[in-house]
Amino acid sequence: MITKRTLMVILQKILHSIDEGIHVINNEGITILYNEAMAELEGMKTEEVMGKSLLDVFPSLNHETSTLLQVLKTEEPIYNQGQIYLNNQKKQISTINTTIPLYYENQKIGTLEIAKNITKIKGLSDEIMRLQAKLIKPSENRGKIKKYTFDDLIGQNINFKRAIQLARRAAFSASSVLIYGETGTGKELFAQSIHYHSNRCEKPFIAQNCAALPESLLEGILFGTMKGAFTGAIDRPGIFEQASGGTILLDEINAMGLQLQAKLLRVLQEGYIRRIGGLKDIPIDVRIIATTNENPSALVEEGILRKDLYYRLKVISINIPSLRERREDILLLADYFIHQYNHQLQKQVRELSEEVKKDFLHYTWPGNIRELQNLIEGAMNLIQDEHILEKEFFSEYIVSENLLPSLEEDMPLPQRMNFIEEQYIRKTIANCNGNITRTADKLGIKRQTLQHKLKKLNISYIEN
Repeated sequence: MITKRTLMVILQKILHSIDEGIHVINNEGITILYNEAMAELEGMKTEEVMGKSLLDVFPSLNHETSTLLQVLKTEEPIYNQGQIYLNNQKKQISTINTTIPLYYENQKIGTLEIAKNITKIKGLSDEIMRLQAKLIKPSENRGKIKKYTFDDLIGQNINFKRAIQLARRAAFSASSVLIYGETGTGKELFAQSIHYHSNRCEKPFIAQNCAALPESLLEGILFGTMKGAFTGAIDRPGIFEQASGGTILLDEINAMGLQLQAKLLRVLQEGYIRRIGGLKDIPIDVRIIATTNENPSALVEEGILRKDLYYRLKVISINIPSLRERREDILLLADYFIHQYNHQLQKQVRELSEEVKKDFLHYTWPGNIRELQNLIEGAMNLIQDEHILEKEFFSEYIVSENLLPSLEEDMPLPQRMNFIEEQYIRKTIANCNGNITRTADKLGIKRQTLQHKLKKLNISYIEN
């Protein structure tokens, strides 16, 4: 039988091995538990805090600003609230706290706080806000910021050109746009192109990655804060105010928590925001472009993306094909990047070697255009006086990747045959640069038969 003492030892071990900071005070405000993670978070030593009054150890706090003391007084739990305070060396600490009252036999015995250290993230978010505020003001630096337009969207693939055509039309609308594409397909390029082709082009374009910050900080960046909203909060506009008249890109919208999604939906429906801690409704005039790197319909089914927000965002929906779905564009894009880095790096490269071209056409490109660009840039930095990019200048994993299943792989014969046929057709049409007549000749089948197969497999081709 486990004794009470053994249970206490186990509890102590657990509390001192977890990553979150744990701080417990009794009814008199004296610290009775303080784990190692909290000590590291606050830059303190355990002996400096244990058995001492909270306000003696943290003189920057008081009964109103300390979440521990607030909950001790009100007996109302606080969840995921930001707090900024100073330790005894006057170093600023930023945390997200969940604080709850503790009871034993229906008697209050103290307060427990679980804290996450966001000091670095808070500093980063403040810097983001400072830079964003600077970027939207006319200045001599603004002209140096890279702006993308439809001229920067390179490709001949029919589905890619269809996405561009749809984006051009979206530029003349004020409705929300939802862009779906795998990582590295150029979603922000599409978003910027829409903005700079619209009547909002002289107004700010602000991009915010929803996966870059915790939800509690992201909410403040989006909607702004009022002094007193939480400890350390200041009056500061969010990007909805900063982007007035312009466009906000919400990148990776699927990373936004459901609670914040609900607030965003309300903003889109009602046309005004309210700063965190504020009472005033502030009208906003911004166009929302949201992106996701996962299928939005699947995200809705899995409960990751709210259905009502999904339908509100996808008034205009644009799907960007992956690079492996537009193989006729691989060599075109490679030539484009070679030309770009010739100019930037003062090189005189003419083209890829035939071997590298073949490898590129057979590779699956999980990182899409961004991966292709990075590979070209890396290779261009390695050459000296050469004019051809040979295989030796590229990472070892760019090889003639065998896309067919191995003989050892378990797969029913009909499925294996369909898979082999699809990959053979994809390779052949890529080698023929999308030309359907040449592809049919190489495959030894009728043109009409190939057209039927291509449509069934959703493979792009060139009519001739």
